[in-house]
Amino acid sequence: MNRPAEPASSTVQLTIDEKTVTVPLGTTVFDAARMNGIEIPVLCHQQNEIPAGVCRVCVVDVGGRAYQAACIRPAEAGMVVRTRTREVEAARKTLLELMMADHPTPCVRQQHTGDCELETLASEYEAKGNRYPRREVARGRDDSSLTILVDHAACILCDRCVRACADLRHNFVIARQGKGYGAGIAFDMDDPMGGSTCVSCGECMVSCPTGALTNKGVVGQRLESGLSCETEDLLRLPVFEGVSGTFLDLNRGSVMKRRVKQGEVLFHEGEYGSTAFYILEGQMEISISSPRGHVDTERGASGLFNILKNKLVGRKEHRRVDENMARTHISIDAPVELAYDDPVGQLGPGDLFGEMTCMSFYPRSATARAATDCLILEMLRNVLDVLQKNKTFRAKLENDYRQRALETHLRTVPIFAGVTTEFINDLRQRVELVRYAPGEVIFRQGDLADAFYLVRIGFVKVSENYPGGELVLAYLSKGNCFGEIGLLGGGKRTATCSALDHLEVVRIAADDFKAMLQQFPETRAKLEAISAERLRENQVRFKQVSTVPVDEFLRQGLMEAENLLVLDLDRCTRCDQCVTACADAHGGVTRLIRDGLRLDHFLIATSCRHCRDPLCMVGCPVGAIRRQNSLEVIIEDWCIGCGLCATNCPYGNINLQEFKVDGPASDELAALGAGQESAKKKARVVRKATSCNLCNDYPEPSCVYACPHDAAHRVNAADFLGGLAKK
Repeated sequence: MNRPAEPASSTVQLTIDEKTVTVPLGTTVFDAARMNGIEIPVLCHQQNEIPAGVCRVCVVDVGGRAYQAACIRPAEAGMVVRTRTREVEAARKTLLELMMADHPTPCVRQQHTGDCELETLASEYEAKGNRYPRREVARGRDDSSLTILVDHAACILCDRCVRACADLRHNFVIARQGKGYGAGIAFDMDDPMGGSTCVSCGECMVSCPTGALTNKGVVGQRLESGLSCETEDLLRLPVFEGVSGTFLDLNRGSVMKRRVKQGEVLFHEGEYGSTAFYILEGQMEISISSPRGHVDTERGASGLFNILKNKLVGRKEHRRVDENMARTHISIDAPVELAYDDPVGQLGPGDLFGEMTCMSFYPRSATARAATDCLILEMLRNVLDVLQKNKTFRAKLENDYRQRALETHLRTVPIFAGVTTEFINDLRQRVELVRYAPGEVIFRQGDLADAFYLVRIGFVKVSENYPGGELVLAYLSKGNCFGEIGLLGGGKRTATCSALDHLEVVRIAADDFKAMLQQFPETRAKLEAISAERLRENQVRFKQVSTVPVDEFLRQGLMEAENLLVLDLDRCTRCDQCVTACADAHGGVTRLIRDGLRLDHFLIATSCRHCRDPLCMVGCPVGAIRRQNSLEVIIEDWCIGCGLCATNCPYGNINLQEFKVDGPASDELAALGAGQESAKKKARVVRKATSCNLCNDYPEPSCVYACPHDAAHRVNAADFLGGLAKK
């Protein structure tokens, strides 16, 4: 008679370090030891991750030919396991020494918190890092993310970050790349972390056993004023839906609630800041109080010099060459555009503003005042970066932009003046908001053209490559567009465009752009005229730079100059009439200094060069400094006098001049806004940036006109330097 089969046992019995234990069937040796108080070291997994057996630090002796990784070796009935023999610990020490050979000791985590798991184990096993040679070429650090610092040298390829990203968070951003000695972790297609699809949830950082992924602090990481916010309270707010609680715990103090009373000014235009704001309750008024006007020289009745003075004039009173009289709005660091003639706008619940100041530390572009009692969130850039990458928040941000700001944004670009509202409404749902990290290339010269772009936040650097160096054509700020020449011409990009700072652009696909040109012939004609002019300028520039030693002059910064003031030292008698004439022509404030570089017998005087790489344009919070078609750099009427352009100019050629104007002083704006009629309107002082305007109201620059010895000349840099090179 056949006896019935006995049911398979659901447990197994084994011996670990001479201790008999019973565990469920399928339990690993590592878990069997842990469940019975026997510690086995491990680096490549945590209790919430599936073991992978990558680090091999958990090796144990199970009586076989080779040591086994305890974290993936199933326990078997009758198995005898030894975890602490001399030979096993020697094997672990060797593994630790191999990992320590490339490890930057102490790593960032060990420096900050003293709990690097690798260094702790190495200390316990007395494993030094000098037994084996260090890797000759290291990948170094990736500093592109605002929230997480990546130090590839500290990575031990344990894959804990890979499993945290994929298995725990289902983001699938991190993976291994390369083979053998060249293996490492990568983000997306080996992108910088800040330019990848990483949402900054922080799970990889929490999982990492070393200083390879660490929380990245920011300057002034804790906000001192406001109501503290607990993580649980923040996660209940719709704006933080889907944001990692782990990240918020690690960055306590980086976001605060603030109550702003009606009439209270949150910040003034031109002030520097490092935070962004999100409105929970109430209405904020955002405005520009600086008068719209540029600095012009007023001619007296008795001659040219010694009686001239500067004054503020508007574009209607004094129309300059290439003056954009059609511009109706001013772009600011907020989800609204301000009307040129009445620059006041309203922000309400759900609006985020101050992004550009927060991300890139630019001056405030406008003044924010509470129109009603408000409750707002103030946040540092690490929190803002996480919100901008959060899918829920991004969807809301993009929808708000499409509904509220897209049409106004397009209208600020002159070539779109004739596009109908119906076409824009049809375009709303097809545009795409794309982010770029600082230095990231949007497209390169010679690439196929596939889209048209509008700048929403940040600055775009436009440059051309020439033999011997790169020439910067422009810096484009919010409200500007680019990419149209490639779509109109032969289908290839004529310049390289890259993100100068944290950038966000509106991408309009080539098909939509071409549909617009077919539907609106006037727009097409304007674009073709601009494209033809720019292509002609490109050809002229290439011809100029091909005749001079570009590499040498680029190093001196001279090839960047569109217009140089050159003094012939063989003729100059050092009478300073050029400096005096400049001062007399500009209200007593000279815009040149008779000193600078010397080439042959010429002096390159210190005066505005109208550079090809106009660093003065970088970071202007309202885009008030631009280049004319003639390449002359001018300052627009809506300059708010923050002084950033003067700071950025490497030659000290931009000045800030004060003017008295009628109207309330800045500290009285809040009182007026709160309805206090007793606040008196009195004269106040405003600042405007000024630079050499080549005395465009006169037949020639005053400095050149006043020189009694014909020693001063304004010249084109490429022509002048090319002439020198031929001598």
